Amino acid sequence: MKKLILTLMVAFGLVAGAHAAGSEGVAWDQAPDRTNDLPALQNGAKLFVNYCLNCHSASFMRYNRLRDIGISEQQIKDNLLVGTDKVGDLMKSALDPKDAKEWFGALPPDLTLIARSRSGHGGTGADYLYTYLRTYYRDAEKPTGWNNLAFPGVGMPHALWELQGDREPQWGTEKSHGEDIKVFRGWKQVSPGTMTQLQYDQAVGDLVGYLSWMAEPVQNQRVRVGAWVLLFLGVLTVIFWRLNAAFWKDVK
Repeated sequence: MKKLILTLMVAFGLVAGAHAAGSEGVAWDQAPDRTNDLPALQNGAKLFVNYCLNCHSASFMRYNRLRDIGISEQQIKDNLLVGTDKVGDLMKSALDPKDAKEWFGALPPDLTLIARSRSGHGGTGADYLYTYLRTYYRDAEKPTGWNNLAFPGVGMPHALWELQGDREPQWGTEKSHGEDIKVFRGWKQVSPGTMTQLQYDQAVGDLVGYLSWMAEPVQNQRVRVGAWVLLFLGVLTVIFWRLNAAFWKDVK
C-alpha cells in the first residue's frame, strides 16, 4: 500500500511539474490548415529536408511517399535526397547518435508523428509546432545561445534563424491578485533575416502543414471516405424507415 501511495505521489508530482513548466510558455497560435495545399506541402517538404533532416529523422516515412503530394521521383532524386540515400529509403538523419547526445544532451526526437504527439490543452500539435518555430529568441545563458517561449529551456538551437533573423521578446506587467505578473507583449526585431516576418510565417505554415501531413498521409482520404460513408448511411436510414412503415402499415 505504501508503494502504491508513493507511486501515486510521484506520478502526481510529475504531472504537476509538467503543467507548471507548460504555464511558463505563451498561448499557442492557430496553425493554418494546409494539408490539402499541394504547393504548400511541397515547399514544406523542401524546408524539412534542408533544415530539419540534418538532425531529426522521420524514420517511418519513405522518400517515395512524397509522390503523394505531387513531387515526382526525378524531383526527389534531384532535390531532396541526401548523400547515398535512395528514393525508397526511409528519411533518416545522418547525425551520429553519440555526437547528438554530446552536442544537445539527448538524441533529437523522430519527427514522423510529432504533429500528432504534441497536441494538448493549448491546441493541436500543429498549433504547438507553428508557435514553437516562431518564438525563438537569443539567450546568452543557454549552451546553444537560444531559448523559446513555447518551450522554455529548449535544448534545440533555432534551425531557421537565418530566415527569421534575431528577435527579442518584449515584456510588460499586469496586476493579478495584488501581484505583478510578467506578461509577453510582442517582439522587437534586432536583425533582419532573409525573409520578412510575413514570408517567414508562411514558410513555417508550409513546414507545419507538411509535418501534419507526414504524421498521417491518408488523413484527407480518410475524411473524404468518411463523408461518403455518412451520406450512404443517411440514405440507407431513409430507405429502411420507409420500408418499415410500408411493412407495418396494415398492422394495428
